[in-house]
Amino acid sequence: MGSEPHRNHRATTARAGIGPFDLRPLLHGVPLSENGDEEGIQINCVEYLDGNLYVGTTASELLHFFGIPPDPTDPNQSPTFILASRLKPASSETTGAPNGSRPGVQQILLLPRVAKACVLCNSTVSFYSLPELSPVFGTTVRNCNWIGGVDLNEDLTGPGHDRSGSVTILLHLNRKIRVVRIGDDAPRVYRTIDYAGSTLSVRRDSFACVADSRSYALVDIDRQLKIPLMSISSLDDSQPGGPFGQAQNIAGPPDGGLFRSASTASPRPPADTHGHSRSTSLGDFISRGMQRRQGEADDPVFQDTDAPTPTRSPAPGEDGPNRTQQNGSPQPREISAAQAAAANPPSRTMSPARPEPILLKPLIVSPTAEEFLLVTGTGPLDPGIGMFVNLDGDPTRPTLEFDRYPREIVVDGGLIDASSSRPSPGDGEEGYVLASMAKELEDGLHNGLEIQRFDVNVGEDEPEKWWLEVDNTSTEEAPGNTPIGVRSLLQSEEMHFEQIVQRLWQRRFSPFKGQSATPTISLKSNDSRTALSLQRLTQEQELFNRDESDDEVLPPEWEANRNKEGEEFVRRLAKTSSRLAVWAGSNIWWAVRNPLFVQLEATLDATASREQQSYPDTLETRLQIFSLLETIKGREPKTELEFMTLGYIKQRASIMLLVAFLNSTESSFTEAQTAAMEEHLLGGDLDARVVLSLIPALRNEIIVSRRGIWIYGGIKTVVEEYISREQDGLENQGVSSLSPSVLQFLRRFLTATRKKKGFGSISDEVFRTVDASLLLVLLELDKETPFGQIGRSGSVRKELYELVDHGVDCFDRAVDLLETYQRFFVLSRLYQHKKMAGEVLATWRRIIEGEEDKGGELGDGEQRIRSYLSNISNQALVQEYAIWLAARNPKLGVQVFADEKGRFPKFEHGQVVALLREEAPDAVAYYLEHLVFGKGNTAYVNELITYYLDIVITDLQSSQDTREMVAASYEAYRALHPPKPTYIRFLSDNAPPDNDVWQSRLRLLQLLSGGHDYNATAIRRMIDDSLAIIPQPNSHPDTEPNGANTLRHQLLVPESIILAGRARQHTDALRLLVHRLGDYDTAVSYCLRGGAALSAGSRNKRRDSDSSLPPTYEEQVELFRSLLHEFLGLECPEEKVERTGNLLERFGGWFDILEVLEVVPEEWPVETIAEFLVSGLRRLVAERCEGMVARALSGAENLRVGYEFVEAVAEKRPVVDFGDGGGGGDNGVEMEGALQVGEGWGEYVQAGGRLG
Repeated sequence: MGSEPHRNHRATTARAGIGPFDLRPLLHGVPLSENGDEEGIQINCVEYLDGNLYVGTTASELLHFFGIPPDPTDPNQSPTFILASRLKPASSETTGAPNGSRPGVQQILLLPRVAKACVLCNSTVSFYSLPELSPVFGTTVRNCNWIGGVDLNEDLTGPGHDRSGSVTILLHLNRKIRVVRIGDDAPRVYRTIDYAGSTLSVRRDSFACVADSRSYALVDIDRQLKIPLMSISSLDDSQPGGPFGQAQNIAGPPDGGLFRSASTASPRPPADTHGHSRSTSLGDFISRGMQRRQGEADDPVFQDTDAPTPTRSPAPGEDGPNRTQQNGSPQPREISAAQAAAANPPSRTMSPARPEPILLKPLIVSPTAEEFLLVTGTGPLDPGIGMFVNLDGDPTRPTLEFDRYPREIVVDGGLIDASSSRPSPGDGEEGYVLASMAKELEDGLHNGLEIQRFDVNVGEDEPEKWWLEVDNTSTEEAPGNTPIGVRSLLQSEEMHFEQIVQRLWQRRFSPFKGQSATPTISLKSNDSRTALSLQRLTQEQELFNRDESDDEVLPPEWEANRNKEGEEFVRRLAKTSSRLAVWAGSNIWWAVRNPLFVQLEATLDATASREQQSYPDTLETRLQIFSLLETIKGREPKTELEFMTLGYIKQRASIMLLVAFLNSTESSFTEAQTAAMEEHLLGGDLDARVVLSLIPALRNEIIVSRRGIWIYGGIKTVVEEYISREQDGLENQGVSSLSPSVLQFLRRFLTATRKKKGFGSISDEVFRTVDASLLLVLLELDKETPFGQIGRSGSVRKELYELVDHGVDCFDRAVDLLETYQRFFVLSRLYQHKKMAGEVLATWRRIIEGEEDKGGELGDGEQRIRSYLSNISNQALVQEYAIWLAARNPKLGVQVFADEKGRFPKFEHGQVVALLREEAPDAVAYYLEHLVFGKGNTAYVNELITYYLDIVITDLQSSQDTREMVAASYEAYRALHPPKPTYIRFLSDNAPPDNDVWQSRLRLLQLLSGGHDYNATAIRRMIDDSLAIIPQPNSHPDTEPNGANTLRHQLLVPESIILAGRARQHTDALRLLVHRLGDYDTAVSYCLRGGAALSAGSRNKRRDSDSSLPPTYEEQVELFRSLLHEFLGLECPEEKVERTGNLLERFGGWFDILEVLEVVPEEWPVETIAEFLVSGLRRLVAERCEGMVARALSGAENLRVGYEFVEAVAEKRPVVDFGDGGGGGDNGVEMEGALQVGEGWGEYVQAGGRLG
């Protein structure tokens, strides 16, 4: 509970919930006065156990309240306390003292293990039973300064270490400390320690930290040793009984037995009794009734320097007679707060006289099992110093600094703390010190609690502190003017945080304005970008819901059951316990440790309330939110509640920043801030649909299943509040209305969200929504990309391609969006990912046939289709689009059918030819070319030749220019000087590349001269018949003298030559070569090689007919003779002489000299054929010489053979065989006539004998 909201100028005052602690009402309006007519009564001490609240007042009354548990069905209800009894404990009466001078009930010590209570009232200890506070033992102890010293290492509610079940406490008398055991029987003193004037002690095991009015000391109660520590006031120069830090023996005389009652006790002088409040770990409390009985505003932490006893200083005149009678010393001088302030102004001007030290109230707490925290200072208005010492008296931690010397201190938490306000979940529990004090603020003096950590080492940095005040708006006192008491209670109380429950309770969220269910109707918008596909999208949504309902039938009360389960789950986590009580006036509060959730959300609420906005509109506020997010970044949650807390805070803070971003100008958010916002949005694991619901232009892309969207209740409230303030009609503006910065943010955020695909905790509807939204954003951003540009690395278009290439979950919606944006190429890529080959090809065909594609990325669409067809296996689909492609681009279409590496089953050649003839006639020739030239299939040669001839002849028939061009090509070829290429090579080099007629003629010549087996006669007839209708020039006859068609020989000369050679009409072929083309080299080659000479590179070609076989020698002689006659028939004399002489010189061996001399004109000079004659004569002489040599060689060979024969006969020796009746031997000669054996071998040969 913090200060009022209007006090924002006080920087030290924490807003409710921002600090680590907050105040919750425990009991308000405590009836301090029995009759209600007494004023000035204050609460001195408070204790709590098992729903019983015990309140001690300055009126010497002990109030017992019984708590009635709240209704379990009402989580917001708190326990109700009713007054069970009003008890006046036994106390010492001071003779002559005013009635209001007594401190009242100073200490309440509950001992639940033995069901007893010890109450210190006006320096008298009484004993009662629990919980009804009935007197027990019949014993009281007078002149007691303090009661406590319970071992904090033991649990008082458990059995303890003492088998007897008793509890050991310390009674601080004026001159001694008695160690008392309290059980079911009367209390027994089993040890007495000589320690005069002790007023406070805190014990751990056998070690107690004890304080008197001036100093602190450690006491070992078992060995009765004392180690003096430091003075309470650093200005106090008085020394204790021994040196600091050295152990002293403080054993007293043996004492034991039962306490004697007040009536039987030995007479002792009345002690100067003062009230102290007991705390097992936090020290005593100050009686405020003593200072207020005369209307003074004295600070209760003062003590007079002349006090004869080490008890707390009373108010002026309090117990004055008793003190004078006992000690014989003057009454101590009291210093009020006003006097102290006057004596010690803030400027602290130096005084030449040394100020008299002021006794400060000792404060001791034990934060851990091995440490004590002691407070020292110089004055009540000066800062206090907290020092940590261990059980040996050595410092353990850095010191703490309090802005002013505290009235009271308590500790909460730490490593091991049995008195923590809530159970410690682990070693990381934070430890806090709460100090009650008065602090001077801008608007005056305020009482409150200063809170700081004691378990962190801040080094040289300023430690973080929080200031907490109580809310006294229900009383007549000014806020902050009431002194505050604080105490650590014996037992903690569990309490819930309804705020956490309401914020973290998962609720169903509807992203659509003004609707709570899944809104299929909300998809009907007037967005210009989605108007064409709204009906289809609605049907998709209905289909989705119908499919889900078929798969899973939701029970009627499923939503209510889920709400109930979610609430119960969070409620189990959203609870804590507290054992710190704070009081002021007549009100008591719990000091509750704020969970991390409350602290962080309070910070966010503070930023929102500061600007009266739900989002941070200023840079300073945004920086505060970013700073808050950085503090929790990377923090590992230790509990389930903390895990949910960190996620919730990230989500809410990120939404606040996002709303500010959406409402900001272009330059409000820096790139770093935008990136940080995106990081925290993703880190908070917020449903992306919630983010998109904040953007009206994308809200219609959200897909919600029957189960809906479930988010934290706090997030739901924030988002719905923002949506409710939107102007109507924003959903209809479309994505184009978003700024570039918002589009870029959505691009990055949605892309990062898609990387979470596969997470089981994220539903499919999220990714369907994300994919559709991201596609829409990228399409809008890609409108700025130049037309036809391919996707470069890092570009929007590249991301668009990657999105569709990897597949989207919202396939139908993606198709609608791409159709709407006319991005057909991207649509085809989407189809490719789905392996929908038919749709891919259909989309490309739409683009090629003229439908506008806004991106223009298809490029050469026909080539892309041709390549794609090779990669699919659907033969029917390949056939459909190959024929379509062949009709548009015959070459590409034929490539599909001719592709041998395609994945589809291969087509039959006849089937393809038939299909092309019917659907794409222009592609037939290309396919036939593939079959003939590529595959070597001669079955279609005649058809292909006919096709080419039809093209060539048709053009010749219809175009005079073509005929003149053909004739001109012959003239140009004849004009070339030798050596010159063949006419086919000449025609190939000079034919127009884009003229199909000329290319067809080249193909025709290639086929005719290629050695294929075709019907040459039919082709010649077709040529003659076709050219016959062409009118002849007036100067040319229709036929030549030999009957040849003149026009065919004029227009299709190379074709006529090839056909003549195929028909073995060599004379006609040579005549055309020599006279029509002037291709003399080819004519000579024709004589040597026959028809094979008419095609370049034909030596390596297959010969399918006998006409392509090379001529024999006799045929060559005849061909050369014909060629000689053709050369002699040339019209140009010079060319005639040159060609004839060259022919006879190079190929004279094929000519007869006499025949040549007969045909060569007599008028030619001998030099023309001189080389031929010389070579001929030389050849004749060489032939004669060769004949003579051959005859000589034959004669010598005959002699050698005859000699070898004679030798063989001599070796064999002849044998005579007389037929049937003759004898014989191993060797002999068979005779057919009467021959004489032994005659010459010539005679034997003539006789026809043979060797046996």
